[in-house]
Amino acid sequence: MSPDKVHYKWDNSLEPALVIDPGDRVVYELRDVSDYQINPNSTVEDLKNLDWSRLYPLAGPVYVNGAEPGDALVVKVVDIKTKGWGWSAIIPGYGLLNDVEYFDYYLRIWDLSSGEFTMLDDKVIIPLNPFCGVMGVARAEKGEFPVMPPGSFGGNMDCKHLTRGSTLYLPVFVKGALFSVGDGHAAQGDGEVCVTAIEAPLYVVLEFDLIKNANLKRPQAIIHKDPIRTFDTYYLTVGVGSDLMTAARDAVLDMIDLIVSKHKLSREDAYILTSIMADLKISEIVDKPNWIVTAHLPKDIFIEEG
Repeated sequence: MSPDKVHYKWDNSLEPALVIDPGDRVVYELRDVSDYQINPNSTVEDLKNLDWSRLYPLAGPVYVNGAEPGDALVVKVVDIKTKGWGWSAIIPGYGLLNDVEYFDYYLRIWDLSSGEFTMLDDKVIIPLNPFCGVMGVARAEKGEFPVMPPGSFGGNMDCKHLTRGSTLYLPVFVKGALFSVGDGHAAQGDGEVCVTAIEAPLYVVLEFDLIKNANLKRPQAIIHKDPIRTFDTYYLTVGVGSDLMTAARDAVLDMIDLIVSKHKLSREDAYILTSIMADLKISEIVDKPNWIVTAHLPKDIFIEEG
């Protein structure tokens, strides 16, 4: 599909960019989430001057012949690669810690040319695991809707497990399904806590199929264990309290403190590292009135520790 075929809102009245049959494959060249407003030569000034109306350029929509409301659209990720560079940022007003700690604008550009890993200075090695942050079908409701919040149609799910070899199942709400994709990520932790992953333009190959009368309520998927992100040892921090959001924030704050203390990174780099490599997990949600959220960060990525 041509990289020029993009849109910036969910809208079920959009004309299809491509019409396909079940069983077809589509090759995409995806723009990054900033629509190339951030590039390998960018500075923090480019971040401060983003045109927010151009964020989330989505490729599509793709009309799948035979797709009807009540069916499930099957999307298999056949192949996915970065275009050799990416970026991460902290933006005031966004992110999990927005209400508890102030961070100024901060931008980091990543060299992804190895295809397998990137480096945070000479201290940390980060394995790459590219995936599409946004995969979704048109919503049932008429009108324009922002891309950022996900929904039962899929969309901006930021699920790092939907990488090469995975299969996503999406409920169909309108004729033809009208599938769109974008928001490429080269690496991300579960939670994407600073609101960016390693944002990156991608090459993607997707294969489509249909399950008639599936009556899915929400997305489902089949995923595979990713050997790139299998590590021997992890740091773990614990957030505990009667509110899951507060517990998640406490786990992240303690992880940032741990990284800064043990590895002498700046708080900005520690926040970004937590966003792209740490996984948030609900470890306990039945022992009322307090719940447990844990943050897990691979200890093995720190070079000085072997």
